[in-house]
Amino acid sequence: MHAPTRLLAVVRLLGVVAVALVTAGGQALAQANADPTPPGTLHPMPLPPLADPNSPTVPAKDLFARKTEPTHAPARSIGGYADGCLAGGVALPITGPNWQVMRLSRNRNWGNPALITFLERFAAHAKHEWNGLLVGDMSQPRGGPMISGHASHQVGLDADIWFTPMPDHVLSAEEREMNGATNIVAPDGLGVDTKVWAHNYLELIRTASLDPATTRIFVNPAIKKQMCEEAGSDRGWLNKVRPWWGHAEHFHVRLACPADSAECKPQKPPDSGDGCGQEVESWIKDVTRPKPPTVPKPPHPPMTLAGLPPACKQVVQAP
Repeated sequence: MHAPTRLLAVVRLLGVVAVALVTAGGQALAQANADPTPPGTLHPMPLPPLADPNSPTVPAKDLFARKTEPTHAPARSIGGYADGCLAGGVALPITGPNWQVMRLSRNRNWGNPALITFLERFAAHAKHEWNGLLVGDMSQPRGGPMISGHASHQVGLDADIWFTPMPDHVLSAEEREMNGATNIVAPDGLGVDTKVWAHNYLELIRTASLDPATTRIFVNPAIKKQMCEEAGSDRGWLNKVRPWWGHAEHFHVRLACPADSAECKPQKPPDSGDGCGQEVESWIKDVTRPKPPTVPKPPHPPMTLAGLPPACKQVVQAP
């Protein structure tokens, strides 16, 4: 294995999380939940065996990351979006008529069947705006916490859609791993990049928001601000579009708990209103607001199986 490939494999193994930095007013703002789209690798290495996988102190992310296949059980989402797992996961085909999956080395193109159906439906609608979709991270084969990139995406009901239209050819393995997503936020973080932004970004997100299965769509605050300005009088759909740091290179679609997943924990509905005006401006102000020096807090201990629903232990330990 040559050096660049070895380095990429090590990065994946260690689970390095990308952190986007925005500089404004002399301050470097570290954005939580930065866009997790670093290059992948053409030669993914299996994670080494755990010394004692049955120890109650083993982080749940280390257990779920080592499961490369779903459980052979009826599909159901269990627990919450950030503290749950997935039984009977289904893989989104890596190439479809209107979509292609990126970063195949991560093995995160799994979801509840409701998510697969949504993505197929949404990609077909996206043909009206784009050539098709590039799909980033969904969930691991059995959901659960990930070793890098996300706090949520644990129950097979979340998917990242890149702000890059699908090209007019089937991407090679190298293109899927090494091509970058399009950043549509200006360098200062206060608005969209006018050299990149186009109204069809708004129309694409609007289409996703109007789908009845969708409960939230996360975008960078600068993108939400731009959509508030362009939406016109038809604004009800903006309620589902929520600002969150990162998300400059993709938007994050979250589906509601399916009716056949009784153990799925729904998220509280968004506040009423379109979320524009003072609400979105408060996010934008955080980019320029001076940050007082702080003493770094010790990191939270990683979640173990004890922090997940009891059924998740069965899911991760199933053959």
